[in-house]
Amino acid sequence: MSPGFIFATGIENSIPTIDNGRVRMDEMEKCGHYKYWRTDFDLVQELGLKVLRYGPPLHKTWLEPKRYDWEFADLALNDLRQRNIASIVDLCHFGVPDWIGNFQNPDFPELFAEYAGTFARRYPWLQLYTPINEMSICALFSALYGWWNEQMTTDRGFVTATKNLVKANILAMHAILQVRPDALFVQSESTEYFHAESPSAIGPAELYNSRRFLSLDLNYGRRVDSEMYEYMMDNGMTREEYHFFLNNNLKHHCIMGNDYYQTNEHYVSADGLTRAAGEIFGYAVITHQYYNRYRLPVMHTETNVCEGPRGDEAVHWLRKEWANVLRVRNNGVPLVGFTWYSLTDQVDWDTALRENNGNVNALGLFDLDRKIRPVGIAYKELVRAWMEVLPTQSVCLQVPIVMPHEFQRHVPPPSGWPFDEDATLAPRTEERE
Repeated sequence: MSPGFIFATGIENSIPTIDNGRVRMDEMEKCGHYKYWRTDFDLVQELGLKVLRYGPPLHKTWLEPKRYDWEFADLALNDLRQRNIASIVDLCHFGVPDWIGNFQNPDFPELFAEYAGTFARRYPWLQLYTPINEMSICALFSALYGWWNEQMTTDRGFVTATKNLVKANILAMHAILQVRPDALFVQSESTEYFHAESPSAIGPAELYNSRRFLSLDLNYGRRVDSEMYEYMMDNGMTREEYHFFLNNNLKHHCIMGNDYYQTNEHYVSADGLTRAAGEIFGYAVITHQYYNRYRLPVMHTETNVCEGPRGDEAVHWLRKEWANVLRVRNNGVPLVGFTWYSLTDQVDWDTALRENNGNVNALGLFDLDRKIRPVGIAYKELVRAWMEVLPTQSVCLQVPIVMPHEFQRHVPPPSGWPFDEDATLAPRTEERE
């Protein structure tokens, strides 16, 4: 049966490149998931969770156009299916295979859609997808801040990356729907706010507060603000490209997943420079801003904070975020889920994956020895206490999720089904004509 309110965690699978493409920051490798993936799935069940944000490593799976290595994906996704854990499949998380290059490649959207369609056909029991994670952050860090992938620092590079990422996301959704007409798409996107430090900073702050909506405006087919329209036209987007986004959105299949961290609010100075503001408005206020713009069901798809010297910093943040979730939901917003991201500690996010230092960041529900942290205990208790309460408030707020075991019972498997009891694993690589 459907899990009702969606309590989730995730396996961090970021894969941006740095050092002009010479270094791949593979978080699954850094955090030991390739070695401990079965243990990690055990931990998900230990927490009482039925939903996991998860995706196989794109750069190891997608070898060339129409050529794939499914070995790890087959093992992991079949194991999750047997456990009856629903995956929100995270297909592209901040990076692409070397042969694609980067997000300036104009062929990326169509190529990625082909990959997404092939993926959905191979794993037809999967219903929930985040085709491309945090499109806005990916474009900013890759093409405007110069940190990842193409490492560009131009407005034109940013607009190009944004339109390629969003178009790829939309085309992938269309391709997946050809396989699963009931597919649901959770846009995990960073929700930001920019505070003007002085009256002279109001102009740049307003510009940044318009830009924060750009990826979702395009993805949901909403006409962008006038200053963003001029900005895009001045930096390489054509009218034809813009109208593609207006005419091809799949908003009715979407849940607006939003991510909120202490770093999501910023001070802006008169010269347009920004610095961290910490939590000022908080999750509830900013989520209302995004909900009022798009009027979609909401899921809190990422949050965390580092466990500090007291050992209870993350627990306090969890309780604060959960209070914000309840406030948003009680104010009438259809908020359907919450995620602590990620399951385990992460590595090198203290420098936003810009430096390959091997620094462990105590952000997980479990440490990298797979020992539960205080926030993991608190989250487990929270899930147990609220799991059965929230769905009873309104059956209309339950997402129509088909759990893996329900799909197996009610939908005939396609021919060549790779995971019948008597079948062996599919070959390591596959080429499609």
